Amino acid sequence: MTSNNQQSENPWTPEAYSASASFVPQLTQTLLKYLDPQPTDKVLDIGCGDGIFTGNFLPAVQSVLGIDSSPAMIEAATRDYGGPKAEFRIVDCRFLGQETAIADGTWDKVISNAALHWILRDESTRMSTLRGIYSSVKPGGTYVFEMGGHGCIAEVMTAVFYALVYQGVSPEKVREANPWFFPSDVWMKDALEKVGFQVDKIETEYRPTKLTAGAGGGLAGWVRLMGSQLLGVLPPEKREAAIEQICDVLQTAVTRIEDGSQWLGYVRLRGIAKRV
Repeated sequence: MTSNNQQSENPWTPEAYSASASFVPQLTQTLLKYLDPQPTDKVLDIGCGDGIFTGNFLPAVQSVLGIDSSPAMIEAATRDYGGPKAEFRIVDCRFLGQETAIADGTWDKVISNAALHWILRDESTRMSTLRGIYSSVKPGGTYVFEMGGHGCIAEVMTAVFYALVYQGVSPEKVREANPWFFPSDVWMKDALEKVGFQVDKIETEYRPTKLTAGAGGGLAGWVRLMGSQLLGVLPPEKREAAIEQICDVLQTAVTRIEDGSQWLGYVRLRGIAKRV
């Protein structure tokens, strides 16, 4: 669930993630249904983050290996969910295909939740990452995923783009710093089939999502964490002013007048693919 190219001060801690994005591993009922965990399943969890999502299906399967690029997240996952059935390792998932002990065609099921839109941002490794996932699944096995789809958080993207350009950053530099890749269902289906998968289901869902409240949360907390790479194009002394400007621009669009809650326009892209 983490970016592979983070600022040197690394805002991606389990505490920051819980404060500003704790809803991510909670809104997974459909994905878990598609996983259909069985007692004999060996599962590879790509972009496992702090392990909270993994914990949703861990009791129902034989074993799980969770991989993520963030040492802090893997430390938290190991502490809270590690044991005889679950192991967690630091792996840059962009280069999964090079991890021959993992991408070995022995996993009954491979799953990723809210991770691929970070991992696939690197265009140079996009298709090789998908080939690595394909190589991980055993013949007859299944890959299930959920990620941001085309149009996801469009209002935030627009506001952040505006704020950074207003601060003097060129549009080209903002595009280069964008940490997300939100493909359409058409693109994803074609890409999965190109690496060898049989795509059984591909779908998108527009899912307005309520932001957390409290210290470190809300819209500002979300922008500060999720947009850290974009904000990293600014000098440190200008980042908080940019966050304030982004929140001001978004205030009317994302706030419900009946209770003051704030919602972002998430678009979820989900799929089930099999290695035949």
